Amino acid sequence: MRTHLVWDWNGTLLDDINAVIGASNAAFAEIGLPPITLEKYRELYCIPIPRFYERLMGRAPTDAEWLVMDNAFHRHYVELRAACGLTDGVEELLTGWGAAGRSQSLLSMYGHDELVPVVREYGIERHFVRVDGRTGPSGGTKAAHMVRHLAALDGVDPARTVVIGDAVDDALAAAHVGAGAILYTGGSHSRTALEAAGVPVVDSLADAVRLAEEMSG
Repeated sequence: MRTHLVWDWNGTLLDDINAVIGASNAAFAEIGLPPITLEKYRELYCIPIPRFYERLMGRAPTDAEWLVMDNAFHRHYVELRAACGLTDGVEELLTGWGAAGRSQSLLSMYGHDELVPVVREYGIERHFVRVDGRTGPSGGTKAAHMVRHLAALDGVDPARTVVIGDAVDDALAAAHVGAGAILYTGGSHSRTALEAAGVPVVDSLADAVRLAEEMSG
């Protein structure tokens, strides 16, 4: 059985960290919080998102604050995402993995109904045997979504699966189903935070794919 890749979207295949920072700062402004830098964002960021806001604010956001910030983030992100491109080399990496007879899929915490047309817009949907986004309310973790994602894939063994993402939550979701994980430094976390997850950390997606090939034996 060949290794299957599960790709993350935001911050991994899509180079959208600047849009994320811009939308986050717009959300913070809604409740009077000052803007933060990319470095500060990566230092504080964690999943679930309400916990990230708690680390930023020094207290848990109220239900009303959470709704205001969550709505503001998604509204501004949609505007800013339009200027974002795919991470360097994505098309070649996806093509090469598939050409070698190996499968790959995409699982994101971006809302499913928004994700599918966006992936199609970037012209890479054809590379994936399945594209799944978050269903249900935002603010949760990826583990349960990973269970459903892999269960929907025919002939994919979690033990022969590698998750490539930019967040510690990707590693936790992979461990939850018995898959491997590789974390990429181009997205939401600092290298220090990623290394604490105890899985390989890379600075390029090309390195991630090479490592996945090695992990597959």
